[in-house]
Amino acid sequence: MRTLLARNVLGLVLALLAPLAWAAAPATYTGTAPVNSQSDDDRTGALQTALADVVIAQTGDSSVMARPDVAKAVGQAERYVLQYRYKRNSGADDVARMTLVAQFDSAAVDKMLSRLGLGGSNDDQAALAETPSEATVWIGGIRDANDYARVIGYLARNNFVRSAQPIRAHADGLLVKLSLATDLAHFLDAVGMERTLGVNATAPHVDGVDATLALAQ
Repeated sequence: MRTLLARNVLGLVLALLAPLAWAAAPATYTGTAPVNSQSDDDRTGALQTALADVVIAQTGDSSVMARPDVAKAVGQAERYVLQYRYKRNSGADDVARMTLVAQFDSAAVDKMLSRLGLGGSNDDQAALAETPSEATVWIGGIRDANDYARVIGYLARNNFVRSAQPIRAHADGLLVKLSLATDLAHFLDAVGMERTLGVNATAPHVDGVDATLALAQ
């Protein structure tokens, strides 16, 4: 049965190997904040805290939030957020039940920092914020057409992926050429955090493959 499913996936992929391209996605800054629920009020405050962390990290100045104009800009965090998720915490009773992990549009945040005179207009910093790259990855654990759809859907939604082109399929794996809005290391960090795909660090190196991933089951 597994062999039959793999063959069905291979047939599906071969039929869809035409280039898949999406609009260029912006690079992002990631911020986190503790939160006790997924309510609108808690989310609003957590997004502001997460953006404040980003602002402090980008400016290198922990006192910058004392400025009223900076605090006002951070209070509009929902203008800059691209996506967010919740990660459940475990441990001591005094630890918040969850952590909100938010990704903010780096270009929009840089413009905000520039407007506030906080160095967002520095050309070197802007260049570091966006380091587009190309990578070829092998994604395993694709058992059927639903798994294939999960992989393609994840890549389409990922803010770091500008385009993805399936190259070939074999057994339960798929070789994909990625155009990224960041470098491969930052992309893999984001993949590990979101847990749809996992990095297979023990997989043997294959020439022409930059990273080996596996679909979480």
